[in-house]
Amino acid sequence: MSDKPISLIQAPEGYTDWLVELKIKVHHAQQRATLAVNHELIALYWQIGHAILARQADQGWGAKVIERLAHDLRTTFPDMKGFSPRNLKYMRAFAGAWPDAEFVQAVLAQLPWYHQLALLDKLSSPEARRWYAAKAIEHNWSRNVLVMQIETRLLERSGSAVTNFDISLPKPQSDLARESLKDPYRFDFLGLTDEAQELEVEHALVKHVTEFLLELGAGFAFVGRQVLLEVGGDEFFIDLLFYHLKLRCYVVIELKGGKFKPEHLGQLGFYLTAVDRQVKNEDDNPTIGLLLCKSKNKVVAEYALGDKTQPMGIAEYKLLESLPEPLQTNLPSIEQIERELEGDEA
Repeated sequence: MSDKPISLIQAPEGYTDWLVELKIKVHHAQQRATLAVNHELIALYWQIGHAILARQADQGWGAKVIERLAHDLRTTFPDMKGFSPRNLKYMRAFAGAWPDAEFVQAVLAQLPWYHQLALLDKLSSPEARRWYAAKAIEHNWSRNVLVMQIETRLLERSGSAVTNFDISLPKPQSDLARESLKDPYRFDFLGLTDEAQELEVEHALVKHVTEFLLELGAGFAFVGRQVLLEVGGDEFFIDLLFYHLKLRCYVVIELKGGKFKPEHLGQLGFYLTAVDRQVKNEDDNPTIGLLLCKSKNKVVAEYALGDKTQPMGIAEYKLLESLPEPLQTNLPSIEQIERELEGDEA
């Protein structure tokens, strides 16, 4: 028997690739197991909530029954978490918000319970809840990212930029491109005030590129800052260059520290032409331009885009802004709920 440590034993040919395949299979099996457990938990919580609603409606049981039920369930299942009175009330609210059992099992069961609580706590509209649930599933958002997207009003901002995509891009790319842009963009994470200059904002965005990509949305890949383009012997620099994986095109982003002016589009159009001729591949779609400014007159922006044939969008960016009043809530935080489920609160 060899005295060599296992890590020093030479692996046979092909072993490394085989190990990688096995690791992927194990990882996928773990994911499926986690999803299966979550699916059953969400289904159980909906069934309990539905049963509470039915008993209270049909037999007139009052709120006290939830306290009694919580006690009896925790006594019967001492090793299971989640049977606190507060969580049972959430189960009831969950079943009331989503009366369609098939939709819960087919769609919502893909999201963990704490995602469900965020949707209940932060949103009152069924349509908004459906939209954010679908986005959370599509982009695999964590609970914290979901809450952040709700609080920064992603639904209201998505597809709101002034663009000419309807006339400059074919369908369905024009629809996808329009939905890929927002207005306004929220750059609160930079910690800058409105007095910040263009280069200062640009530098901060690159420094916080992870948060910047999250705000831009799914599909954006960072290519570079102050990207050099040489045209006719002269040098020009693009503020920010991205590639959009779903649109399969480059996206040029230009920052303007003041109010939008129609002449800004001339410079942006020049950059789009240069990228199309020098950077993009034959398989890439036409480059898209996004002009980000501190403020804009929407009518002026629409007029300025009226005769442009290159795909462009105009949107504002906000540096520091307090949380809108309607988003503030007296409901318990998810962290408080977590502590209660762990048994740290009465």
